[in-house]
Amino acid sequence: MTTDSVPSDDTSASDDRNAPRLGARIPWWVGLVVLVGAALLTAGAIISKLAPTMLTNGNAMTGAARIYADYLFARNLPLAFMLLLLLALRSRRMLAGFMVLIALIQLLDGVNDFVRGDVLLLPGVLLFALVFVIGAARLFGQAPWYRAVWREAAEPSPEAR
Repeated sequence: MTTDSVPSDDTSASDDRNAPRLGARIPWWVGLVVLVGAALLTAGAIISKLAPTMLTNGNAMTGAARIYADYLFARNLPLAFMLLLLLALRSRRMLAGFMVLIALIQLLDGVNDFVRGDVLLLPGVLLFALVFVIGAARLFGQAPWYRAVWREAAEPSPEAR
């Protein structure tokens, strides 16, 4: 088959321009964001286990508060571990997906803080979410709200191999 007989598809060429290349390195700033995020998640997990009254603004630790502190520990530690593992494996798409998940968690935490009246926490939580979404967009090659980033890449045809 000659190159003249291959149909040209300009739309796929322009879509591929922004797509991350297979085996491409993760940008240093995305790695830094992931490391800081993992450190913050780990710190939250450790605080919830060792000093849970910090989560209650110094109020008494009730049984219900203890359950939620344990839940925070069980949630944050695996998320931090997976961020570090996916970064070490250079698994761009999975890392980007986890970054979006963590950004959504932070966004919901921010909404909860706003409803509760803890507006002092809001800028940090929203900044954390925003930086994670920007990092995920960089890894995906486009913004995560586009449906195409969540679809599997098409298998190459046998002729292309």
